[in-house]
Amino acid sequence: MIATDSFKIKGMACASCGESIRRAISRLEGVRECVVNYAWETVFVTYDALVVDLSTIQRVVTRLGYEVVTEEETGVDKKTIGKLIVGGVVSVILLVTSLPMMLGLGHTSAALHWWQLLLTTPVMFWCGHSFFVGAISGLKHRNFNMNTLIALGTSAAYVYSLIVTVYPQWGGDVYYESAAVIITLVLLGKFLESRVKQQAASAIKKLMQLVPPTTRVIREGKEMEIPLELLQVDDIVVVLPGERIPADGEIILGESTVDESMLTGESFPVYKKVGDEVIGGTINQTGSFRFRCRRIGRDTVLAQIIELVRLAAASKAPIERFADRVTGYFVPVVIAISLLSFLVWWLWGKDFHMALTTAITVLIISCPCALGLATPTSLMVATSLAASHGVLFKEAETLETARMVKTVVFDKTGTLTVGKPVCTDFITLGGTETEKDILQKAAAVESFSEHPLAKAIREYAQQQGVDINFLDDDVSQIQVIPGGGIQAVVGGKLVQVGNREWLESLGVDTSPLLQLCTSSSNPHLLDKTTVWIAVDKQIQAVMAFADALKPSTFLAVNQLRQMGLDLVILSGDNENTTARIAQSLGIRKYFASLSPQGKITKLREIQQSQPRGRKVAMVGDGINDAPSLALADVGIALATGTEVAMAASDITLISGDLTGVVFAIKLSQATMNNIRQNLFFAYIYNLIAIPVAAGVLYPAWGILLNPMIAGAAMALSSLSVVTNALRLRRVAARIPTTG
Repeated sequence: MIATDSFKIKGMACASCGESIRRAISRLEGVRECVVNYAWETVFVTYDALVVDLSTIQRVVTRLGYEVVTEEETGVDKKTIGKLIVGGVVSVILLVTSLPMMLGLGHTSAALHWWQLLLTTPVMFWCGHSFFVGAISGLKHRNFNMNTLIALGTSAAYVYSLIVTVYPQWGGDVYYESAAVIITLVLLGKFLESRVKQQAASAIKKLMQLVPPTTRVIREGKEMEIPLELLQVDDIVVVLPGERIPADGEIILGESTVDESMLTGESFPVYKKVGDEVIGGTINQTGSFRFRCRRIGRDTVLAQIIELVRLAAASKAPIERFADRVTGYFVPVVIAISLLSFLVWWLWGKDFHMALTTAITVLIISCPCALGLATPTSLMVATSLAASHGVLFKEAETLETARMVKTVVFDKTGTLTVGKPVCTDFITLGGTETEKDILQKAAAVESFSEHPLAKAIREYAQQQGVDINFLDDDVSQIQVIPGGGIQAVVGGKLVQVGNREWLESLGVDTSPLLQLCTSSSNPHLLDKTTVWIAVDKQIQAVMAFADALKPSTFLAVNQLRQMGLDLVILSGDNENTTARIAQSLGIRKYFASLSPQGKITKLREIQQSQPRGRKVAMVGDGINDAPSLALADVGIALATGTEVAMAASDITLISGDLTGVVFAIKLSQATMNNIRQNLFFAYIYNLIAIPVAAGVLYPAWGILLNPMIAGAAMALSSLSVVTNALRLRRVAARIPTTG
């Protein structure tokens, strides 16, 4: 039985730690796949539950020296803050007492060395405990990471100082302050980094906190409050104004407006009535209602959104895999450079103190944290931001690929259009029956039909202010004619609503209205679906229906065109209807009357016609779109469509708002720019800092870095990368959406 789980860990110092954990877990029999996300501090593992269990996997992590924790235990604990305070106080004391030596005003006394040893030891082995445990564990498993560099650097300073203290006849200075300050600065850097990473992940954490802990249900005729975990499918749930909806379901009593902005990105409240679906985690605003629970726990829309974001975090974009490979070679190379600088300055320069200083400085300044954080932090911020805007990326690779989209292919029905008939024209002869009278009679007859056109007639009548609430006695002798229409007696008059051929077969003369429909004032009206209305065998009106464009379609298409993208429509609808939609949107290239296989063929032709490096995105919602979504370089499905389409796609738009396509592409472009900036900062920092730390500037300009400055620079490099990743929030805020 194949299972997929994730769990949080603490103690990772850099991306190399994550790689050592991944390798150790992957060696276990039964483990199919393991991904460790350093930015999320999370292990994602797929395994055969009949061969290995989760507790065995977690024990491997603890044996490596890391800690498995719950979601509540993540972040910065009180012990870390205590270590920071102790390290900070001791570091200040050591710096003050070492000032004479540091300023070249003389040497410190032997007695002071012992006091400095006494103060430094707790900082080394209590405050810096995690670094040494991580380094020893890494050595056992032949893995070098940031812990290795910190442990080697501070140990060299501490051990050398200890020897000078015990054997003062050796002469020379001590470096206790360097060891203590370096550990304190690294702890401070990790503390700040952790705080910023928590801020980066705040969007997904907000999603996880949306569901209320308790809910109100009706059981055995009584209203009672129960813990959410006791909620069951088919329970009747009571929701009052201002409360969060606890699960997914269908309203059975009452009506209200619901704020779904956290899930869909849509800022306007959505009106909900009997029969409408509600989503767990959204906020009820104005009225109270009851709904029948349909999905709970992991089956809810909210849970699926969170899982999609987690899956995106678990996957790696190609650029991240490249950075991981570089990090894997980085630490051994740095250790080699450190040893080389030590030997060069000791053997060639004949200066042991300088040799030791350069070796320690190289180890400290070249921490791979910035490299390890450069990509996953930006991806974490981007996927969380996307989720809060109702855009879900299935994999991190999609976030990288979407920026290269140059052609967007749209399905028509249900994607560009609302996917249901909407009345576009209502033409009457202007006789004794007023428009409202005719609409009221037609709506009365159609209230006994479930046909989509019947619903469209009733909705149009409501929009025109017609009262469509009828008593059973008002309508009689109802007769449905399959393929023709429906007729009934309304208020003593025979009302017939149906297609023209059926009415003409009953002796109704439709020619007066037919002339109006074919006149120059009504172009293309007969290309639409028409419903004809007769009262007492006299033709009175014709209604034309079409699949109307979504409100967001015009804005999305215009924005995509401004971005310089090519737009194409692939539709299974007829040529006239597809041409009309394409013309109204200003899309020149369209293909109509396509089967699902025909869509695949056309999509493949479009892909093959693209210049190298240009990608094609497909946007759709139906089952017939699923093959095309899977074939496209980037498949974008509307969550208002079918689950099959969502499963086949790379990106899901929760609200069905097409401006999400614009947001996804622009966010992808911004994210990749952000990652490149991070990698540039990380690589440039190391390319400049390591040679300077090794002393290459000393012969010409006398510049030699102090290990403490190196520790501060290392911490700032990591912090700068994470802070730069957070700039994506401002970038995302500038991307226009209908919300």
